[in-house]
Amino acid sequence: MINAVLVFNNAGQPRLTKFYTQLETSVQQRLISEIFTLVANRPNSACNFLPLPPLLASSSKSSTPTTPHNDMPSLVTYRHYATLYFIVISTSTESPLALLDFIQVFVQALDGLFENVCELDLIFNFETLHATLGEMIVGGVVIETQLEKVVEGVKAQGKVAKRPVNEGKGGLSLAGFGRGDGVWAGR
Repeated sequence: MINAVLVFNNAGQPRLTKFYTQLETSVQQRLISEIFTLVANRPNSACNFLPLPPLLASSSKSSTPTTPHNDMPSLVTYRHYATLYFIVISTSTESPLALLDFIQVFVQALDGLFENVCELDLIFNFETLHATLGEMIVGGVVIETQLEKVVEGVKAQGKVAKRPVNEGKGGLSLAGFGRGDGVWAGR
């Protein structure tokens, strides 16, 4: 089971935090900070799998005594793309290689939806980011990893925003942003 999906930029600012298990807000905030520190300090040649930091491991043990041991969060899997870290916290029952594949499909889906996705796309179109994740994961269980079906599902929801018509090729132009003139109309 997937317990959380996190996306950070290189400065450690969260761009997506989606928890599929109940945690107190203070524990979530400390976990986000601790996970980013662990992942960002690793060399590029290091493995993309880490054991779960003690912060979450100790808080998950106190949840219920009837919870089987293999359902506790125990693994951090991540990938670093350009300026973003994509991180998945999961139980030992999930395959780390399957989680790497999940991250790859998630990034490709975002890239297909935004036509060369960048960090600003994730900031200004967080609905699309969450809709894409919702097409792939329900209740902590991966339900879809076929790229075409994920993209079609998000487009069918009408959650994909177009970039402004007067956008330059160098980056995102905010001309007309927030004026209510339909600049961010769905596809």
